[in-house]
Amino acid sequence: MDNAKDKSLHLVIGASSKIALAFIKKLTEQNPTDVVVSFSQKTLKFNSENIHHFSTNYSDESISNSVSTFQNTYLSESVRIKTITFFNGQLHSDLYSPEKSIRQFDPAYAQALFNSNVITPMLWLKRLVKLLNRSDNCVVTALSARVGSIEDNGLGGWYSYRSSKSALNMMMKSFAIELKRQSPKSTVLLFHPGTTDTPLSKPFQKNVPDGKLFEPEFVAECLYKQVAESDNNDLINYLDWQGQSIQW
Repeated sequence: MDNAKDKSLHLVIGASSKIALAFIKKLTEQNPTDVVVSFSQKTLKFNSENIHHFSTNYSDESISNSVSTFQNTYLSESVRIKTITFFNGQLHSDLYSPEKSIRQFDPAYAQALFNSNVITPMLWLKRLVKLLNRSDNCVVTALSARVGSIEDNGLGGWYSYRSSKSALNMMMKSFAIELKRQSPKSTVLLFHPGTTDTPLSKPFQKNVPDGKLFEPEFVAECLYKQVAESDNNDLINYLDWQGQSIQW
């Protein structure tokens, strides 16, 4: 990710997550003159004139309206999108938990995960891709997971979550190919944050080895490093928090 002479924009989607909030803080610390535009289903307030937040319900219509507002308010020839980062996602709810056996498979749970983990990012990209041109060098990042790796799956279980992240990876690979044709200097990153101390991982933290439960601030630092060091000549990378490649 090269330094821009003109002011740059950073889009953060799913901004209410702990990792997202830490990432926004890191972005503003490292790029004090840049503008961060964030979206989430919750209303958020930031103590910075360079952070602008919008709430949206993530429906196709609401996303379309949000992108139009963003485009008309912030974009210009000299103000371009530098990063787009997706933090939205779901693993469990009050009603559902990851399946330990195929006997526990529930279509409603699978559909909820696919809607949150796959369809929502694609609806955003459907609207955002038109805003990137041949001269832009944007890094588009989505939080994936190592459990989405087909090659790495040696334990089984977690049918819906695993497959939703595998589907996200495939969708982002197809998007990366299309993006490269339109914006050759842009690239895509799939980032595995590891097990982070957030509500998403809370029910599963007791089995995490010592030293492997990460604070959101640490993960945000790792993510920022991977984004900042992204090679815009690359099509797509699937990396963990250490910058190590993950098998597809």
